[in-house]
Amino acid sequence: MKIGFIGIGKLGLPCAEVIAEKGHDVTGYDVVNVKSDKVTVCSSIKETVKDRNIVFIAVPTPHHPDYDGKAPTAHLEPKDFGYDIVIDCIREANMHMNKDQLLVLISTVLPGTVRREFAPLVTNTRFVYNPYLIAMGTVAWDMVNPEMIMIGTDDGSTTGDAKELVDFYKTIMENDPRYEIGTWDECECIKVFYNTFISAKIGLVNMIQDVAEKQGHINVDVVTNALAKSDQRIMGPSYMKAGMGDGGACHPRDNIALRYMAQNLGLQYDIFDAIMNAREVQAKNMANYLIKIAEERSLPILLNGIAYKPGVPYTDGSYSLLVGHYCKEAGYHCIEVDPMASPQKGPFTAVALLAHPTLYCYLSEGSVVVDPWREFESKKLEVFHYGNTR
Repeated sequence: MKIGFIGIGKLGLPCAEVIAEKGHDVTGYDVVNVKSDKVTVCSSIKETVKDRNIVFIAVPTPHHPDYDGKAPTAHLEPKDFGYDIVIDCIREANMHMNKDQLLVLISTVLPGTVRREFAPLVTNTRFVYNPYLIAMGTVAWDMVNPEMIMIGTDDGSTTGDAKELVDFYKTIMENDPRYEIGTWDECECIKVFYNTFISAKIGLVNMIQDVAEKQGHINVDVVTNALAKSDQRIMGPSYMKAGMGDGGACHPRDNIALRYMAQNLGLQYDIFDAIMNAREVQAKNMANYLIKIAEERSLPILLNGIAYKPGVPYTDGSYSLLVGHYCKEAGYHCIEVDPMASPQKGPFTAVALLAHPTLYCYLSEGSVVVDPWREFESKKLEVFHYGNTR
């Protein structure tokens, strides 16, 4: 098939290249210069959509940088996502497409946005909402091995446009995902609440970690392992390992947008606010733990891993930087070490927070390691397993 991608950045390009590897003819456009030996990079949206069967829009719906989760956000005014880039792309694509083509939006939006903001702009072609469940660092694998594929149409029909997209995905999938087909609004809900369930789950298991630290005689892993196996009433083992808090570009900002939605709908309660507050209080508790050890030993604090997860250079929503924010607020400068975001080898003598499970630098004798994953062992260094007070 002939496929077009509007937006070939850190999400769109790996997806487009995987589709090309599966034998499809793929064109792509982005506002910044992009090089690819698998995708034909075009100079305009008009050129990108020409003669394409399906055109994907994979552009960001950004918040202001203050909302990215590296610093406290719960006190900020709730805001919707920013849709200007999506609107501009839809308008331009619609001008140069026809009813034989299918326009597919994969960007994250709040429930009701497609029907209110985007659908009225699509007059010349057909339109489907198809948000992705993809993580930075594993985009290519996630693209062809998804847990589920969400497809939203005006009326939730499983035929026509939805079937056309299902038939396309069957040509590239390496697993056998389930297809969840509903209205635009239902698929918007599935995407943002999927992320919020994860945020809530992480917040709860890290609350158990805080209880372990405050109460004593508790190894958080004993508790969470038992809960993770209770799959009749609790959803499975994923995200049931207490450690660092929720991070990344998506989850914190999704909860901010959902706070905005709850306020606008007059729900009279805001569980999303509680999730964001818990994330920040838990980070402050971890910071206070580090500060106490640092004060006792007159050592600086080191953040081992400042990207939001290992193996990526992205610091958006970094939980370790949120912990670092509270350390700095208390007057402690933090050394930041990460092979992809802030490479430094040391040696350092410090209280090191093992935000990523692998130690990235050399620590001199006299250093202390605080491991919230409770896996690191050393004969040379003093190690505290945060969350295990047995």
